[in-house]
Amino acid sequence: MYSIIVVPPPTTEDQSTRTQLKLAPGERLTFGRSADCDVEIPHKGVSRRAGEITAQGAFWILSNLSGEQTYVVENPEGAGEHMKVGPGRLDAPVPFEFSRIVLPAAGDLLAVEVWAPRHDYLHSEGGLDGATTAPAFSVDRTKRYFAVLAALCEPRLRGEPHAPLPTVDQVVDRLRPNWPAASRTSVQWNIDYLAVKLRLKPGPEEADTGPRLNGKKESLVSLALRFDLVREDDLVVLAASPSGRAVR
Repeated sequence: MYSIIVVPPPTTEDQSTRTQLKLAPGERLTFGRSADCDVEIPHKGVSRRAGEITAQGAFWILSNLSGEQTYVVENPEGAGEHMKVGPGRLDAPVPFEFSRIVLPAAGDLLAVEVWAPRHDYLHSEGGLDGATTAPAFSVDRTKRYFAVLAALCEPRLRGEPHAPLPTVDQVVDRLRPNWPAASRTSVQWNIDYLAVKLRLKPGPEEADTGPRLNGKKESLVSLALRFDLVREDDLVVLAASPSGRAVR
């Protein structure tokens, strides 16, 4: 059974259907300008043997076989998350489920997509005896602060990883269908509360409340997306309720 899917860049501008190559664990695929590669990329700016992709169960590794170019592996779903693989680097593990290898090629940027849809999970008969592990982040998806957090994350969860964050006024407008009394003051209060709840800033009862947190919304969204506190299916909290009742 395959574990990753490699989608090479189109070879012509009018190519409507892109090839999908499936690799099983342990299988390798080379790419480059040479016709001897498994995936030929006929561009003068691509090394003859540019790189190698190897499937490894639920993830994959990338070897940069070029002598000078650094490759960037982007996570289009991760709000700008990426990793660099320098020239000559071998077997760099890539943790993203959906990745885009960006190849700099004589003024162009070519993209090789790699999908890793396989998920392996531990199947346990039961937990160990003792106290339950405390959650890292405790959020209640029925509360207004979560709706505020979801509204802040929405643009980047909709497939625009570099989208600007909504302003407080835009969040107010987004929440009004379910929260008619939403205002700039109430939304800002919830943002401040989230910064304390998610431990980005000490609470007001502490003697040292720490430095002023600049980019508070950016910090909240970055944390929420990195640790999956808000997922795309959580955006349902922003949908207008048929009954018109507000989120508490």
